[in-house]
Amino acid sequence: MILPIITYPNDILRKKGARVKDPKSSETRELIFDMLETMEYSGNALGLAAPQIGQSVRLCIIKLDGKTHILINPKITYKSWKKDTGEEGCLSFPGKFIPVKRHKKVTVKAVDKDGENVTIKADGLFSRALQHEIDHLDGVLYIDRK
Repeated sequence: MILPIITYPNDILRKKGARVKDPKSSETRELIFDMLETMEYSGNALGLAAPQIGQSVRLCIIKLDGKTHILINPKITYKSWKKDTGEEGCLSFPGKFIPVKRHKKVTVKAVDKDGENVTIKADGLFSRALQHEIDHLDGVLYIDRK
C-alpha cells in the first residue's frame, strides 16, 4: 500500500524510533513492502525512514546504484573525522534542498529483512544517505545539520 509521506513540522519526525523487536514478523514485512511501494510511487527517492510514513520504529530503506538496502535497527559504529558538504533533499520537506555537512565515511551495523546481522562500510553518496536516514530514526532532521 502506498502511504502518505509525513511532512515537517509533524511531531513524529522529532521522535526517536523504537527498536524493531521481530525483524521477521508479518507486521515488519508488511511495513517494508509498503515503504518500498511508497518509494516507487514517490519517484526519485533515494531513501525513506519509517517515521516519514508515520511509524516511529527503527527501519529505513535506501535505494542506490540498483541495490536496495533494508536496514532494521541500524546504528552508526564509525564516522570518519573528514567531512564534506553536499546538497540534500528530503521527502518530508518537498522541494527544499540545502547544503548539509556529513562525515565522508561511515560504518553501520543493522539487521536485514531476513533477520541477519549486516555491517556496511560506505562513503560518498551512500554514506550521506545512511546518515540522513538514520538521523530520521533519531528524530534529527537535515535542517538541524546546517
